Amino acid sequence: YVPEQAEHAIHNFFRKGNLTALRELALRRTADRVDAEMQVYRRDHAVPKVWPAGETIMVCINPTPRARKLIRTARRMAAGLHGKWIAAYVQTPEHRRRPESERDQVVRALRLAEQLGAETVTLTGHRVSQEILSYARAKNIGKIIVGKPVRSCWKELLFGSVVSDLVRESGEIDIYVITGEAGKSRPMAARILRRSSAWPAYAKAGLIVAISTLMAWWMQPDFSSTNIVMIYLLGVVFVASRWGRGPSILASLVSVVAFDFFFVPPKLTFAVADTEYLITFLVMLLTALIISNLTIRNREQAELAREREGRTGALYAMSRELTQTRLVEGLSRVALRHIGEVFKCQAAVFLADAARHLGPPIGEEAASLSDAKNIGVAQWVFDHAQMAGMGTDNLPGADALFLPLVAPRGALGVLAVRPEQPRQLLAPDQIHLLETFANLTANAIERAVLAQEGQQAQVMIESERMRNALLSAVSHDLRTPLAAIAGAVSSLFEGKVDFDLQTRKQLIQSIHDEVMWMDRLVNNLLYMTRLEAGAVQLRKEPLPLEEVIGAALVRLEKKLSDRLITTHVPTDAPLVPMDGVLTEEVLINLLENATKYTPPGSPIEVSAEFEEEQVTISVADRGPGIPSGEEQRIFDKFYRTGPRRTRGVGLGLAICQGIVEAHGGRIWVENRPDGGALFRFTLPVSGEPPYLEPEGAEEQAIRP
Repeated sequence: YVPEQAEHAIHNFFRKGNLTALRELALRRTADRVDAEMQVYRRDHAVPKVWPAGETIMVCINPTPRARKLIRTARRMAAGLHGKWIAAYVQTPEHRRRPESERDQVVRALRLAEQLGAETVTLTGHRVSQEILSYARAKNIGKIIVGKPVRSCWKELLFGSVVSDLVRESGEIDIYVITGEAGKSRPMAARILRRSSAWPAYAKAGLIVAISTLMAWWMQPDFSSTNIVMIYLLGVVFVASRWGRGPSILASLVSVVAFDFFFVPPKLTFAVADTEYLITFLVMLLTALIISNLTIRNREQAELAREREGRTGALYAMSRELTQTRLVEGLSRVALRHIGEVFKCQAAVFLADAARHLGPPIGEEAASLSDAKNIGVAQWVFDHAQMAGMGTDNLPGADALFLPLVAPRGALGVLAVRPEQPRQLLAPDQIHLLETFANLTANAIERAVLAQEGQQAQVMIESERMRNALLSAVSHDLRTPLAAIAGAVSSLFEGKVDFDLQTRKQLIQSIHDEVMWMDRLVNNLLYMTRLEAGAVQLRKEPLPLEEVIGAALVRLEKKLSDRLITTHVPTDAPLVPMDGVLTEEVLINLLENATKYTPPGSPIEVSAEFEEEQVTISVADRGPGIPSGEEQRIFDKFYRTGPRRTRGVGLGLAICQGIVEAHGGRIWVENRPDGGALFRFTLPVSGEPPYLEPEGAEEQAIRP
């Protein structure tokens, strides 16, 4: 600070409140950095215990109305501790059997946690407490919030309690149990006996028990009762693996009854002569139920893993194709194709312009979603960055579902989806998957937009660099001739000195030379501009090459007066199809380049070599040659090599390259073995040479 500003800064900026806020920000950044280093250390050294270094809270939600209160409690606790918090849900095999209302509560709770600033995670496993504690130890979480259990004591004793397991196995982790309104839950009997399979599955279960009974009846004379029981257990396992929990329970009960009726004395009655068979019945029933339950659990876990694999595969396929696409419209069409295939729906994307107005929809089904009502809903979704439309609380009268495409820099557009079967798409897990697709699409579109902005910025930087180089070169090279012209004209105009005739001629010649040089510079700039704009049109016609070379030498006669010029052109050379004016310009630039960078009086050679499809023209000198590694760079615009005292802006060779490439040839430079540079360029020679009638042929044709 300068002295007069220091006093002002002390009283206005370096106040105690500002300094305290800056100190708090610095400490928070330091704590985050130290926490990250601590996590790396724990991972590298396999430290299993939780280090309570930072305040991280995890709230465990379940499919009950209590979940929303748990989330708000965790939010207040995290705000009071100035720590981060995580909302976790453990997806067990029972999740797929839950009614849609309970699964919807889970999705709503996770969405509420995200809106309140939490990190959400969905875990998969069989034991809820084990998955929660494993994740907490992996993330170094010191506090876990769970809901107070509402089960009765006998239910907890029979089926276990997640809270009790967490408290018993938590170790160094603190467990907070929060009470609240639990809402209405389904009775235990309703959850167990809820029909999860169609009626034909129960009939098939009875048929399997009947088949097992026939097999056991056939085996009865030769096998003991224990082996007969195994036949029934095998039937129960088969039913559980095919038709689910309800039929397997039915098969277990019917198997016990059938075993009692057909194989326990007295047979064909339900009476039991030996009371020891009661224990056999009980063990058989429990074994059948346990085996069927384990079989169903494995089946459900396999289905859950298959479902997650399908979602992961769809996301992977879409992300892989998005990474291979660059344009925004192409990215939108790729995303719409994958969304349509996965969700069986019509989809379209509305992208916003710079004024934050949505443009016309993109997609094959865009016409059906482009009416005024849908456009209005899409604009509302974009402005508020909230989901709206079918199945939501916002504008539910719309016939489609609208999701905002939100990226790190803000909303980019809106995804509109009209499902063929709305009930399937509006399922909570499908909505969550659709939001994942929308987020992936938004990130890909933002990446493409950033790439386009970066490319435009690079073009602007390059244009600015070229403009500065051009202005610098032109201003520097125009200053000398303008000063010479101004001095000569001033001397002639003022007439203070009486110049003789020879001196006047020299001054006028100097003015003429400088004007011609400036004219040459301006022409080069115009040529370069026309070449870059593609405005140069070739006017090819068969011409003798020696005439074009001679015209270029005549135009440079004065500059080449002190040099030995040698030309080598075959006397029987065919005509070459070319633009004579532009080819002459190439030769003039190459010859001028040779006069600039070679000692005065050194020779220059111009030659041509004809092949079947092309002619190669060479301009060789005896100068210092081209520095190693600059053979290609010397053809760049404004690039100059050698001493900078030579006049020019570095456009001559770039113009030569543009003209030669417009003819379909190429140009390059080599260093001669015995010293000097050799510029060579090719021109294509295609087609039959034109036939030229001999002199006087027309007169002979006219005469009788």
